[in-house]
Amino acid sequence: MPTLRSALSAASLSLACALAPVCAGPARANDSSAELSAGGLVFVRNLDVEMRSEDLFISTGEVRVRYVFHNAADKPVTSLIAFPMPDITASEANISIPTEDPVNILDFKTRVNGTPVRTDVEQKVFVLGIDRTAMLLEQKVPLAPHLQSTRQVLDALPRPLWDEWAKIGLARVDTYDVGQGMKDHLEPQWTLKTTFYWMQTFPPKADTIIEHSYKPSVGGSVGTSLAMAVGDNVYLQREQRMYEQKFCMDRAFLSTVQAGVKKAKTGIAFSEERIGYILTTGANWSGPIGKFKLTVDKGAPNNLVSFCGTGVKKTGPTTFEMNATDFYPTEDLSILILKPNPTP
Repeated sequence: MPTLRSALSAASLSLACALAPVCAGPARANDSSAELSAGGLVFVRNLDVEMRSEDLFISTGEVRVRYVFHNAADKPVTSLIAFPMPDITASEANISIPTEDPVNILDFKTRVNGTPVRTDVEQKVFVLGIDRTAMLLEQKVPLAPHLQSTRQVLDALPRPLWDEWAKIGLARVDTYDVGQGMKDHLEPQWTLKTTFYWMQTFPPKADTIIEHSYKPSVGGSVGTSLAMAVGDNVYLQREQRMYEQKFCMDRAFLSTVQAGVKKAKTGIAFSEERIGYILTTGANWSGPIGKFKLTVDKGAPNNLVSFCGTGVKKTGPTTFEMNATDFYPTEDLSILILKPNPTP
């Protein structure tokens, strides 16, 4: 069974991708954002229903997936289907979240045989593995820890709650200036877990087409540590080795980056865009995926892209395609895009 782990050819690596930056490279205080990896649908296993094909498209603007299922049984099969959103934990790092919606953070949409599906949603808040959702709801605190509106509600809570919540790790007290002088603020420390789900019936002896799409969380950095002279800097050496393995960069890709850096002479030659996709959710299904197709769109012809894949081919000015039969995903997908900065 093919898996997703081999270096791309040099031609494949010199392509532009439409994915947004994910954190890879030296951490920067204000010029980087971190991506949140999402994936596909998660299913309750059933031996009567097989996944005949999965068609996955990834760009910085959209991720969309088309599944074809076949129920070989003589009777309908009904099972639960879920789409877990990436967990959100408030932190000092910038997190790339494409919408301001407190629930549907990725603008998730799904269709079955062309008809939109109305899904249910569950949101839970956890601290150290303990469900603290009821505590927030009781105080009418929004569950999304990354929104400014949540911090405003936290700051307005009675002061005795500040100490109580700080003791259990639900929040912490921090002091900083937001234009009104130095003041104490209550900062969220919980993790939000959001899952969309519905019950799906697969008719007997028939195919069912399920499609879903969402806006990816894309991280990025103004510059890149690739092609830098690392010298004895252990941190940069480790970062570059991690890049090479995570994104399957080969010598041709690195040579192209080095040439771009030399050409730029001064300033920043490339900015980074990164996206993560949890491909291993496909292994949740019973048996391998009959036919698997991956299309990555880098976004602009002069961008550079690198990711792990087997038999990847360039199919257009900005697109790359991988096809596999009886595919069983064992690793998740990480995509790195380098965007050349305009030369003065």
